[in-house]
Amino acid sequence: MTVSSDLDRRFREAAVALDLVDMGFDVVDTPIGQLFVAASTRGLAAISFEADPDNQLERLARIAGPAVLRSPKSVDAARRELDEYFAGRRRVFDLALDLRALPQFTVSVLHELARVPFGETTTYGALAAAVGRPRAARAVGTVMNRNRIPIVLPCHRVIGSGGDLVGYAGGLDLKITLLELEGAR
Repeated sequence: MTVSSDLDRRFREAAVALDLVDMGFDVVDTPIGQLFVAASTRGLAAISFEADPDNQLERLARIAGPAVLRSPKSVDAARRELDEYFAGRRRVFDLALDLRALPQFTVSVLHELARVPFGETTTYGALAAAVGRPRAARAVGTVMNRNRIPIVLPCHRVIGSGGDLVGYAGGLDLKITLLELEGAR
């Protein structure tokens, strides 16, 4: 049976309005390609450079619960702020974040990462020191590698101690693009 797109849209909107959805997601078009974006009622929970929803659903269910539904309305705020960021009209994201299911060290590092200003960079070691673990630069690198909300939590602004660009989930070319967008390179 085929369902009309209007009926499908109304079903999804009703499910969100009735609070039957643990996590809503959509694929968002950006100047750097499609991004998978997910949000719960707590806030933005994920941005992925891997835009195929089928590869993301299990991860979202582990974070929030099994009721994961494509719901463009759920990510409207994130879509708007990402559009503004890529258009050069936003330097700071004002989105609530859903960081549940993350270890405390990871949350501490991500909160410190969020403080790195637009157009500036920091190092893994500096982030480690900022969270009171000056010898944990490699652990900070692991947090950056697993950052489930890139761009908004700007792991692209983290560079090696010698100024080298190292690792990025979206690839080094994308890291360079984001740093250039911000005038940091």
